[in-house]
Amino acid sequence: MIEIKVNGRRQSIAADPDTPLLYVLRGELELNAAKYGCGLGQCGSCAVLVDGEVAFSCVVPVLLAENKEVTTLEGLGTEDEPGPLQRAFIAEQAAQCGYCIPGMMIRAHALLRKTLTPSDAQIRQALQPHLCRCGTHMRILRAIRRAAQEMRSASAEGPAPRESVL
Repeated sequence: MIEIKVNGRRQSIAADPDTPLLYVLRGELELNAAKYGCGLGQCGSCAVLVDGEVAFSCVVPVLLAENKEVTTLEGLGTEDEPGPLQRAFIAEQAAQCGYCIPGMMIRAHALLRKTLTPSDAQIRQALQPHLCRCGTHMRILRAIRRAAQEMRSASAEGPAPRESVL
């Protein structure tokens, strides 16, 4: 058994250690946001975070994720409570076919964890490894800027006050 933590939940995986992480995520854990694109780690549609760093899950053997934290797009929010990037991509209508978008959102999330004030050049550089033919590139840039603004505002306000249990 291989132990990995996916989106905050510890998982025991019964898979060959060489099985690509993508296959485990989609096939065994039914997390379908990361997509199979090229299978060579060249298109970015399978991007996930492994211990906070972007990884192309189609070329990462599940064994290399053992005892690590894996975050997929599903870990950034839910349908009922989407995260800042998800809300921004919805508001800006940044997804067209949706195939490349989960990987781009993962990479944008990694960028925004490092800086909440990215320039357009930094955003473009971060997204450079991702292939997209949709033609929504300007909407994607707007969505990432929108998410950064929301995250800056939220961090300036500080954490929400906790309700008393008394």
